[in-house]
Amino acid sequence: MERLITGTDLLTIGFKENTVLGHALTLVNEKYASQEKEEVLALLKKVNDYPENFLDDEVLGTLASAMIEEANILKEDEIPLVENPETYTIYGEKHIEEGAKTQMDVAMKLPVTVAGSLMPDAHQGYGLPIGGVLATKNAIIPYGVGVDIGCRMALSVYDIPEGFFMENQAKFKRELIAQSKFGAGQGFKGRDKTTHDILDRDEFNMNQLLKSLQDKAWSQLGTSGGGNHFVEFGIIEFEQRDEILNIDKGRYVALLTHSGSRGLGATIAGHYTKLAKSMCKLPREAQNLAYLDLSTQEGQEYWMAMNLAGDYASACHQVIHDKMERALGGKVLAKVENHHNFAWKEILNGEEVIVHRKGATPAGKGVMGIIPGSMTAPGFLVRGKGEENSINSASHGAGRQMSRTQAIKSITRDDMRQVLKDHGVTLIGAGKDEAPMAYKDINTVMASQTDLVDVVAKFTPKMVRMADDGSRED
Repeated sequence: MERLITGTDLLTIGFKENTVLGHALTLVNEKYASQEKEEVLALLKKVNDYPENFLDDEVLGTLASAMIEEANILKEDEIPLVENPETYTIYGEKHIEEGAKTQMDVAMKLPVTVAGSLMPDAHQGYGLPIGGVLATKNAIIPYGVGVDIGCRMALSVYDIPEGFFMENQAKFKRELIAQSKFGAGQGFKGRDKTTHDILDRDEFNMNQLLKSLQDKAWSQLGTSGGGNHFVEFGIIEFEQRDEILNIDKGRYVALLTHSGSRGLGATIAGHYTKLAKSMCKLPREAQNLAYLDLSTQEGQEYWMAMNLAGDYASACHQVIHDKMERALGGKVLAKVENHHNFAWKEILNGEEVIVHRKGATPAGKGVMGIIPGSMTAPGFLVRGKGEENSINSASHGAGRQMSRTQAIKSITRDDMRQVLKDHGVTLIGAGKDEAPMAYKDINTVMASQTDLVDVVAKFTPKMVRMADDGSRED
């Protein structure tokens, strides 16, 4: 049996790439060569997690000592993490993977962190986990916002009855294809481009980076990206009249869209994340949480660029919804829109903080939002309760229970087609990575956040369009 332990084995159980790694490899392959590999790795994980418990060990004492010394060496210009961070609230904890909780634990140790919370759809991401909410003091974290800046949901409820949709599905499918465009890097050309006030914003002249992105932003205006972005028709049901939206009890045709700031946002995210990492030196486990001080020029630049990208994402949805309204000829009874992958200035416990919601929906008291399920599971129109423990937030969807790679390997096209057929859903595009089975049960997620939102209406998908190749914007 192969017993040799490698550097990759040690990195997998939590060791860091430093001098201790070489020390550990030499030691264990000399002293523990005759033992089962799994047993030795389990022992080494304990040493790595609690080196202070092994200082008196005859064999492992020198390794434990070296680990503690390494941990206490503050590298040049490196910002130390807080040793005893504030606690944070987790909603639906038993359904959240350890990787997401570990990432949130690290985020809470940042010296600028004020408070945090983890939503029930949380899963591991880059820097802050998807579903992570983090409040900071005068600092903004580009990877705490995310790559797809200002990604959002937008809902239009029409005065079109359910029966009309069921009898005219060919028309709705035709318009869904005609009025939407999908895929990473995709855009409109020539006379197909749409104009919008967003393209005239002064922020495009703020620096050369944004100026260089203006033409691309124009081309991609009114388009949707890859991955989990969609434009779909469904039936929304109000079980009672909603006075605020002025909609009577009943079932209506609705258009629901999900996408973000396209290449504009992705490029801004990449540029300012790199800049933050060069200016904010954090320990290895926290490097993707590098932040910019809002008192600096770089921090202010990112803040303005982030807000531009968020408004651009909103403009993209507006273009799609306006086109569809004209094409269908129906009256829009109500529109609701909310975004995630963003940072807001808010008051928490009497002080101004920067609230990062990476894959989390704003849920302040009375704030409307849309929480989708999957292409076959229902979504929910909600109204926030303003729960302070969640930092006025809720989940942004069902959340993945399978990685994209895992979904592609384990789900067959036949399985996916059968699930769609069972739910009466017509699908245009989408890869297996977006199969319904790749997502958590939305009903379980909603049950974990009854303290955070009230359900106003239930949306059932009927016709879904996504990127043909399952691509993502990078």
